[in-house]
Amino acid sequence: MMLLSISLLPNSSASFATVAFSVPKIHSVFRQSIRFKVHAFLNKPLDSSSAPASNQPSILVDSLRVLEWDKLCDSVASFAGTSLGKIALKEQLGYLNQTFEDSLRLLEETNAAVEMNKYGAMMDFNGIDIELVKTAVQVARRGFPVSGTEAMNIVALLQFVEMLQSNAKAAIKQDAEWYQRFMPLTEMIMELSISRSLVRFIQQLVDDDGFVKDSASSSLKQSRDQVRLLERKLYQLMESIIRNGVEEASSMEVSEIDGRWCIRSGFNQRMSFEGLLLSSASGTGSVVEPLSAVPMNDALQQAKASVAKAEADVLLKITQKMQEEIDNIENIFSIMVRLDVINARARYSLAFGGACPDLFLQQDKDSFSCTDASLVARTSVALHPTRRKWTMYLPKAYHPLLLQKHQQALQKAMKDVKNANAEIRRRKQQGENIILREETNMNLQSLEAKVAKMKEEPPVPVDIYVAQNTRVLVITGPNTGGKTICLKTVGLAALMAKSGLYVLASEPVKIPWFDFVFADIGDEQSLTQSLSTFSGHLKQISKIRSHSTDMSLVLLDEVGAGTNPLEGAALGMSLLESFAEAGSLLTIATTHHGELKTLKYSNHAFENACMEFDEMKLKPTYRILWGIPGRSNAINIAERLRIPDIIVHKARELYGAASAEINEVILDMERFKQNFHEQVRESQHLLKLTKGLHNKLVIARKKVNEHRINQRYRKVQEISEAAAAARSSIHKRAREYRAVSSQPSQKILESNGHTSATKSEAKLEKSEISEATPAVFSASTSKLPVSERRKLPSVGDSVLVPSLNKQGLVLKVDPSREELLVQAGNMKLKLKVTDVFTR
Repeated sequence: MMLLSISLLPNSSASFATVAFSVPKIHSVFRQSIRFKVHAFLNKPLDSSSAPASNQPSILVDSLRVLEWDKLCDSVASFAGTSLGKIALKEQLGYLNQTFEDSLRLLEETNAAVEMNKYGAMMDFNGIDIELVKTAVQVARRGFPVSGTEAMNIVALLQFVEMLQSNAKAAIKQDAEWYQRFMPLTEMIMELSISRSLVRFIQQLVDDDGFVKDSASSSLKQSRDQVRLLERKLYQLMESIIRNGVEEASSMEVSEIDGRWCIRSGFNQRMSFEGLLLSSASGTGSVVEPLSAVPMNDALQQAKASVAKAEADVLLKITQKMQEEIDNIENIFSIMVRLDVINARARYSLAFGGACPDLFLQQDKDSFSCTDASLVARTSVALHPTRRKWTMYLPKAYHPLLLQKHQQALQKAMKDVKNANAEIRRRKQQGENIILREETNMNLQSLEAKVAKMKEEPPVPVDIYVAQNTRVLVITGPNTGGKTICLKTVGLAALMAKSGLYVLASEPVKIPWFDFVFADIGDEQSLTQSLSTFSGHLKQISKIRSHSTDMSLVLLDEVGAGTNPLEGAALGMSLLESFAEAGSLLTIATTHHGELKTLKYSNHAFENACMEFDEMKLKPTYRILWGIPGRSNAINIAERLRIPDIIVHKARELYGAASAEINEVILDMERFKQNFHEQVRESQHLLKLTKGLHNKLVIARKKVNEHRINQRYRKVQEISEAAAAARSSIHKRAREYRAVSSQPSQKILESNGHTSATKSEAKLEKSEISEATPAVFSASTSKLPVSERRKLPSVGDSVLVPSLNKQGLVLKVDPSREELLVQAGNMKLKLKVTDVFTR
């Protein structure tokens, strides 16, 4: 069972508390208890801006800010169904001190929630008012009466858990494998204990709207009946008083002030009855309580007080009943918040088509390791075939915030199209003029074109392939070419995998676990410290250098920029070499300095990549070309922009022939790389089609085999049924003939006058016998010797008829047809020679 403890948050106001509960081991591989924190309100709601990052280094906080991690946390938290779930999820995502085992556990939970959502076993948490549940628990702890609404929300919580358990049990009953697929959530859900007696007790006393039922207690019913009786009498009394003043009746009305029934009159209207003036205002009239109504109003107040006391007594009974289960209710409450957090991570991952990362621990640059081999086997859901080839494998990875922005814009555009269609239908129904309808149609066409364009132009994903021995990746390319977005995509992907989120990629991904992600992106100049842009970057990089470890990810944007190009290039080369030698696990840097491109050829820890640029359209493609240093495009762009030729030629001369030759070499390499990537993409497309066709063929072959088996089974069934019917018919006919042969002769043939009819009947029976029992005749005659079966008897000979097991007398012989007319008892039979046995 889960243990609940209350502790004050460090560096926070005493008005907040943290609900921390320790969960038992979910899997034998984990050697430490799992702690999970949920903020609980005491006096005021928790400020969402307060993040548990006050004890983190400032450089780490700055890195999370430039990566916009807080915006991503808000986006993920929006998928939580409860307010406490949103707060707890943002705190969990903001807490980035997880160990490798913690990250694996978080991913395992997300995987289980994804499976439950795909199966349909997970439920929507929006139906629970978690705030009222929390208040009910707090009130019950103090022994005060809970409200009816709070009690019904306790019922809703328990029924929600019961339904969740039923869904899980139904899935497991259908297929036992779902138990493991839903782990560790299966144990978490199944171990919850639901007090059905408490649910029934509350439902007997409180209705669905949270009102105490009349049947809750006899005193409550009696008091409420008294209230209803007094209110009815007071209403009748007020109506009577108003009717008596016929002249003034039009401006009088019955009113209720502070629970006392009275009459409200118009402005400057005189009352025709005596009463107590309750209120009077200039221009609004006055409110008077008639003297005749005072006793009943007093009695009504006493009756209402009795009702309130009776309701409080009933609600106190509910509180006392809850106190018997208070620990279990708190446990369920905590688990529900935790499940909401896990489900929100899963729903976010499903909403944006994320892929479960193959998260691994790399202790040094040459080996992969894990604390337990089963951890890798259990969490490597997206294991790529090239496991040992890559340190980081992110194919078609999206920047999550850009993808979210695009989806939101697309949804808004589609909603505008829907509204425009509704407006067109409305105008057609109202018969508005053709000009307005044509304008609406034109607006609809433009909106539909906008939607089509947005669908055709989604955010461009990036492909990040970092080889196992690479420690520093240098990315070059033009401004606004996507280098910064590439850095942020990698940084956010690392943080998401560490926090138990799927990485937004269209294919399985492989990413190492990083203890910290440091980023120096943008202009980090400090005006208060009189630091320039260059100085601001150096200060940030210095902090990163001092805090990074051999398991950190470092992202540097435009390293060495902001000063003299030669000095900046030299400083950038020195910085990157220091990170490669004794710095982070992986450093990714963008630059414009051409000198940094040469590090790859002198140090195997370096790798080059560049952002592709379309010179024909003068636009970046936002795709990465790997293994190629970026080349300068400034002079070529100037030429395409029709800068005078003399200026372009002069620039090329100043730039130098050697540099131009290098650019030509790089250009050839880019073309070769582009062609290679095109062929790879085409091969992947063909491979995908081949796999699809192969799967279809496998399915078709399976269906053909199933059809063949079904047809064979059906034919066997038909043959078996026909054989059974034939056997039954044969046995039936045989029984009938045996019964006929055993009857007395006078019952078969009553008189000689029926001889002709008997002959026809005997012929009919003989034909039936020959048709229905050919196997019997054949079996009987086949046992006779051939010479005896073919011996032609003479008239008057005695023969044996095997089919009837009777002696017969030959009356007539037809040698040409080998037929005999035999008298067997009272029957005359026309038989073949082969059908008799001659004595």
